[in-house]
Amino acid sequence: MDLKFSHVDVLVENLEEACDYYAQILKARISKTLVWERGGLHVRYAIALIGQERFMLVQPLAGNLRELLDASGEGMIYRHCYSTPDIEKAYDELMAAGVQPEDENGKPLARAHLQSPSGTRIIWLPKRFGHFSIEILEAKALEAFVEAAFA
Repeated sequence: MDLKFSHVDVLVENLEEACDYYAQILKARISKTLVWERGGLHVRYAIALIGQERFMLVQPLAGNLRELLDASGEGMIYRHCYSTPDIEKAYDELMAAGVQPEDENGKPLARAHLQSPSGTRIIWLPKRFGHFSIEILEAKALEAFVEAAFA
């Protein structure tokens, strides 16, 4: 599978406070605030950019990430995210390996439903090790999304 590391996702209780902290301490550029809402999951998030490196600060409002934040506290890196030039090929390779890609709520994801609320086609691997999650995003759309978030 052709994968490139993209970013990590970090849980925070207060998005504005976290963004201000990293902007001040690390001189991170912070994107506009974005919202993801689908299937009971509702989060506000922003991208922190330091040079070419980035991470997402995620404030859960409802759903499984709100439950994870309540149980584990903020600052938890709960997801590593990778990009791939061909998301359908990645999907097919996972299926051939006996791995059913999932959606953001841990439900089986059909190949025809890879589109996300952010506009980027995306899949998740089933969680095998606690709360740790792997996300795979389509590279071209991901980069366009990040560019738009800073516009």
